[in-house]
Amino acid sequence: MDKKRLLNFGYWILFIGILGYVAYSKGWILTNFESISPAQAQEMIKKGEKVTLLDVRTPDEFTQEHIDGAILIPLQTLDKNLGLIANVKNQKILVYCHSGNRSVSASRILADNGFTPLNVKGGITEWKAQGLPTVQ
Repeated sequence: MDKKRLLNFGYWILFIGILGYVAYSKGWILTNFESISPAQAQEMIKKGEKVTLLDVRTPDEFTQEHIDGAILIPLQTLDKNLGLIANVKNQKILVYCHSGNRSVSASRILADNGFTPLNVKGGITEWKAQGLPTVQ
């Protein structure tokens, strides 16, 4: 194989690797949890289903604005603080962040530890874009 073909092959491998990483980090592939829309999450809350709303953003983000009734456990500390939500292990946990990236990571952690997470697609940004209420 000549240098040009080898270099071209390397670029394709890199491209596929990056594409795979993005798909994984967005929760599009290899997930062990469901993702739902903000409207679906709001409907579950309105119906009075037994769900826990988990915000995995930073304390500053939470203080500025959050969804009413949410519990804050930042993603950076989630694996060490699972005991804070152990009492709701048998409930669905609606997980959200700012735009949906951190909540995918948090949902993976929760699912790996026996919880039933539902990732809220688009996070609080999409929640607000759909006209759903927040607390400031």
